[in-house]
Parts: sequence; structure tokens; C-alpha cells
Amino acid sequence: MIAIERKFNAYLDHINHITVLLPFTYFEGTSNKFSIKGEGVDLPLAIEEKVYLEHAVKYICLSSVEPVIGRRYTITDEHGGETDLQIGAVIRTEEFDQMFYYDGNDMGVHFTPEKTAFKLWAPTASKVKLKLFKSEETEHELISMERMDKGIWSIEVDRNLDSYRYTFLVCINLEWREAVDPYANALTANGEYGVIIDTEKTKVPLVDLPPFSSPTDAIIYETHIRDLTIHPNSGVRRKGTYLGAAEIDTVSSRGMMTGLSYIKSLGVTHIEFLPFHDFEGVDEVDRNSSYNWGYNPIHFNVPDGSYATDPEDPYNRIIELKQLISGIHSQELRVIMDVVYNHVYIREDSSFEKIVPGYYFRHNEHGLPSNGTGVGNDFASERLMARKFIIDSVLYWLNEYKIDGFRFDLMGILDVETMDAVRKAVDAIDSSTLIIGEGWDLNTPLLPEKKANIANQAKLPQIGQFNDLFRDTIKGSTFNLYDRGYALGNDRVIESAKQVLAGSIGIGKRRHGLFLQPTQSVNYIESHDNHTLWDKLKICDPDEDESVLKKKHRLATSIVLLSQGIPFLHSGQEFFRTKKGIGNSYRSPDDVNWLDWDLRDENIDNVDFIKGLINIRKMNAALRFAESEQIRHHMSCLPLPSPLIGISFGDIGHLGSWENILVFFNPSLTQQLVELSESASWNVLADHEKASAIPFRHIEGEKILLEPCSLLIAAK
Repeated sequence: MIAIERKFNAYLDHINHITVLLPFTYFEGTSNKFSIKGEGVDLPLAIEEKVYLEHAVKYICLSSVEPVIGRRYTITDEHGGETDLQIGAVIRTEEFDQMFYYDGNDMGVHFTPEKTAFKLWAPTASKVKLKLFKSEETEHELISMERMDKGIWSIEVDRNLDSYRYTFLVCINLEWREAVDPYANALTANGEYGVIIDTEKTKVPLVDLPPFSSPTDAIIYETHIRDLTIHPNSGVRRKGTYLGAAEIDTVSSRGMMTGLSYIKSLGVTHIEFLPFHDFEGVDEVDRNSSYNWGYNPIHFNVPDGSYATDPEDPYNRIIELKQLISGIHSQELRVIMDVVYNHVYIREDSSFEKIVPGYYFRHNEHGLPSNGTGVGNDFASERLMARKFIIDSVLYWLNEYKIDGFRFDLMGILDVETMDAVRKAVDAIDSSTLIIGEGWDLNTPLLPEKKANIANQAKLPQIGQFNDLFRDTIKGSTFNLYDRGYALGNDRVIESAKQVLAGSIGIGKRRHGLFLQPTQSVNYIESHDNHTLWDKLKICDPDEDESVLKKKHRLATSIVLLSQGIPFLHSGQEFFRTKKGIGNSYRSPDDVNWLDWDLRDENIDNVDFIKGLINIRKMNAALRFAESEQIRHHMSCLPLPSPLIGISFGDIGHLGSWENILVFFNPSLTQQLVELSESASWNVLADHEKASAIPFRHIEGEKILLEPCSLLIAAK
């Protein structure tokens, strides 16, 4: 790209408003008149406002004609100087959005052996060329594309282009930019070029899954494709890859199940993978030289090559990811994809910015890119073609890769209308698809009522939100490591704990909760972000006996699984995962991030306990209601002294094997005796040592003894 030298600048900032900037070095920034010239146009501009800036004078002018976006115009001043009319802030106006919104479903590349069609949305471009070359050749050909309605550029090439590389050359404001197709579905190594492929060659056998009706039936297990298998004792042959994550019947050095078979044995329903769309941070041809979580998105519709066995073969990563998903489905598990539509890695280098500069990203009141994400840019989901891209991309993964759910990173950056449109589009294909997201309130220039955050959960009724109230109530603050939650002995949060146990929908005197329905609450205390619970416990109580810390850890994890809502477990949480005290390990080496299968083997008793609780939840519908009124009707809190919490589920005979279930939590370090209102025989499903959907002992009488830092589940 060659920079254009201009004596002064002129920008189209609204459909018929032109801003002229005259630097003080140019006739002291003065001119009493301006004109616009172009194809069939030679007219004066009306100067409406004159503003003195630090280094220039800004003239806001009105044009009596609307310049046609995509055509070339010049602006002249009274001194005879002239400059080209550049595309300015007009692209961020509603008029521009309406004028150039394209609703077709044929963006990107559409291949057949006979011909390939290319379509690119570049409304502000004056020219667009397709750069095309064979994989084994360095010489390329340039083919001019034709401008269509709505800012679409199109071309058909009548020959077999299978495995050809391509980019687009776009001329905007007299400057040529080269960009990879935002809709590309295949790439060369490290995403240098888009690749034309025959998707028929990437088909893998489809696997039918058992019915899935309610989000609260889900139990989510979050992991990272590389972390899952890279440990030396994972027993996996193709460590750190899509195919390695798909291997079954793998075992640790002690002969215990690892990898996918282990996850299946836990009883969870969904595996949530950290981002696997193309990202920056790992060299795809030398993946062992670096590590990254994947939150640096580059190309949204292509799997990352760092998990492929051959990243230089564009087909390889696609086929292997599909094989992984099919392999997971064969285990009757579902796949949630972590998607990062809230930002790109580097705005200036992104295809979006190169092809339609200034459109796809939010700008603040000063015209500078906003930074609610903290990484330098916020994706402007409220703009029609930005929203369309997100919806198109989600549907592509849903249809082409058979994804079963989407976890939206920093969903609070996106807008309500976009997320509801995603939900509606997904429902038209498969309404059982989970959609969850991080609904934090982030500082981005969207009106508060338009943000897809927890405060607006009533506008997002079928979308789950990560419940930070649950996290901080049960564990303690993520950001203050010394802050303790209920499971760590803080009885000041006991009333909040009762609310989050009920799905945060509001029970008792609190009729209005954080959410309208329990299906909106994703309950978690640990994820890939920040410190693991074990590391927080070690920092809070460095001198405490590890046996006590493990009891607290087990209690906190148990509360996740026994609360109304959608339970979410971080992989390794069930065996006290540590990251050596590192909070955010997104660039840390493998020995910090891997799932330590030796540690799992050492703590298999806790794993078995968590497996038992998962089975209890799955076998008892009362522990996973989908409707708030069901919770309020069947669930009540027992009047117990602090810090004990007792939950009664009554009148539930029609929901399973039991008429009544009692769940008790004792976070104290002493035994506690609980008196019941009636003498009865109770079947114990879980206590301080064991958890099982099949009763393993009985309690008679009016009193129940709770062991220190433990739970008890009794049923009759």
C-alpha cells in the first residue's frame, strides 16, 4: 500500500456532508469556498461550520447532491488546490447501513468443479481485483471484479480452481490494499492466503445424538484441545491435536482412562473447547515453540492449523476437526465452540478494516477506536453487515461442522439485537443448540439498554449468562484472591448463597432475581480465566492442611452441580487442577496449562465423588428445573442456624424415584447436628465420603449429623 500525499484532506462524513481539513501550513488554513467535481458533477459546497483545531481548520460543508459512494470525486478550494474526496465517517451512519445492506447468503467463495463464484462486500471501493494463483506456482493472475448492487463485487471463473490460493485487492481512497476473504473457509499455513476447496471432500460420517430438551440438562466441561492431551502421561499418541483429542480408550501410566474416554466417564453432556477458529499466537508450522488460548481471532470461519497434523494442507485441519467432532458425538457428547466475535487480533491488519475501513469497529465520540475489550478494538455488531457476518459465521459452523453450542466471549460487547438474531437463526436449524456468553458490562459506546449483558437478560430469554454472582458468592472474588465465599467459610454471604442455589431467579422474600429463568444462569466457580480454585485456596490459606483445602474445594464444586441452572466445570477442577499459582496462563508453557493426568490419578477418590454427584443430578429432575415457577413451587430453604444451608425439594414424586429430597451444606470446620421437623427414614445419596444416585446407607430419626466442610443428600 503506497501512501497518498495530499495538501489538504476532504472526507464524506454523512450522505451529503463533507468535512474539509485545511492545515495551517496551507494558506493559513483559510478558504472561503469549496467545490465538488466528479462524473456529471461540478457544484459549489455550502460552508455550514468552521472549527479551529490544533493544527488545521475544519470546514463542515453541505453538498446539494449526494456523492455516489464508490465513485471518484475531487474537492477544490479557492486557491486552486484540489484533493480527492475520501470516505469518512459516513460509513458509520444509519443511512449508509440501510443503503448498502446485503441480505444474500452467497458471500465468499462458492466452488464447483466447473466454475467458482466470488463475492465480496466492499461498498466504499472504487475498484476490486481477485488475486489468484495455483498452490505450486508463484505467478499470479489479477482479475477485475464487477460492482453490483449494495456494494457487492462479483466474479465467476469458469474452470476448476480446487486448491487455488486467493486474496482480494481493494482500492479505497486511491490506495490499494490486499486482504484475505473474511468469509474464507480454508487457509494456507498461518492464514497468509485464502484457499478454494471442494467441501464435498471434507465430509465425515454424521452421528445421531440422543434428544436434548433443556439447557439445564447440560453439564458443561471446558477444556483446551492442546491441554487435554499434551501431558507426557496422557496416553494419547497424537498429542495436542484434533485427532489426539478424538482418541478413545487411552490410559495414564497407572492404567486409568484419559482424554475423551475419561470425559465420557464423568457423565458430563457437553465439551466446551477454547477457541479453535484461526487465531494468532502460535506458529502453525512450529506449534511447540509457543502456546496460546486462542482469543486472538484472525479468520473466523477456518479451524486453526496449530492443532492439525499437517497445517500446510488446507484440507487437513478441516477434515481432522470434523473427525474430532464426529468422534465426540459417537460418545454421545456434544460440542460447544468458544467464539470470539467481540474483537480481532489487530484491527489495522484485519481483513475487515482493509476491505471497509472504519465500518466494522466502534469508534468513540472523538472518532477513535473504542476499547471495551481491552485489546484495542470492539467489533461493531450493531452495524447490519457486521451483524450479518456474525450470524452467517455461526450458521456456517452449525451446518458445516455440526457444532452443538456456542459460548460467546465477552458477549457484553455485542448488542441485544444481534444475539437475539443469532438465537432465532440457530433455532430455525436446531433449537437444542446451547448459546451462552459472558455478559459483563463493558465500556463500549453502545447505549446501556442495547448491550447483551446480564443487566439486559430479560431481553435475552434463551441465552445463558456466566453468573459472576454465583462465582463470587460461592468461591469469593476472582480479582481479590483473599476474598472468601460461602464454601470457603464466609457466612456473611449465606443469603446470597441460597439465592444462587435456586438459579438466581429470586426465591423467598426476594421475588426478583438476577435472571427470569434458571436456563439463563451458567453456574461456575472456575474457568480457564484467572486462578484455579485450588490455587486460590493455597494463596488464601498457605498453612492450612491440604486435606482441609480439598474438603473446601469439593464442597464448592458440589454446589455448582447441585444448584439450579446450567453447571459448568473447568477441566481438572474435579481433581484439584493447579496452574502453579499463575492467574492467566494464556501464554504460559504446556507444563502450566496441561491436564496433569498423574495428579488426576492421585485424586481419583475426588473424581469418583464428582462423578457420583453428576449422576445424582442427571437422575433427579428436581435438581435441574427449567422453569422458575417449578423452583418456587418445589424448592424451599430450611430454617437452619448459620452457616448451614438446607434445601428441601418436596412434592416431586412425579419427577423421579423420590417424593422428597434434602440437601445440606456445612462449610464450617466442625460437626453440625441438624434437627428435622419429623422422624423418618432417609436414604443417603451423598455424604462427606461418597456420592451415588443409588442409596448406600440409611438414616433413622429426627436428627442428621453433618461432618465438617461437607454436604449431605438424603431422599425418601
